[in-house]
Amino acid sequence: MPTKHRIFTTPFADVYPHYVAKAEKKGRTKTEVDAILRWLTGYTQQALEAQLEKQTDFETFFQEAPKLNPSRTLIKGVVCGVRVEDIEDPTMREIRYLDKLIDELAKGKTMNKILRD
Repeated sequence: MPTKHRIFTTPFADVYPHYVAKAEKKGRTKTEVDAILRWLTGYTQQALEAQLEKQTDFETFFQEAPKLNPSRTLIKGVVCGVRVEDIEDPTMREIRYLDKLIDELAKGKTMNKILRD
């Protein structure tokens, strides 16, 4: 049985500040990062903050997501040299969807384009 990728057991709260820093470095905000997370996962702001406080790992963060957005499958492109839409492991694909959305935010895309509205 293959071992889990290290990111699966990494606390989401350990990576979250990096998402915020990446956005802020490009003139975007923590509020926008949180909006992306809520859109993708269905967490409320309060539930999102609770997940951060509990030090939930990435795998559990996505498994416990109240309602993964059906429009997330519209997210296409390359993250870390891999096409998001070609990733077979469902948890890794969710993580890369999030990475791609944060990349789009940092590149200056408007929120309605990022959230596929």
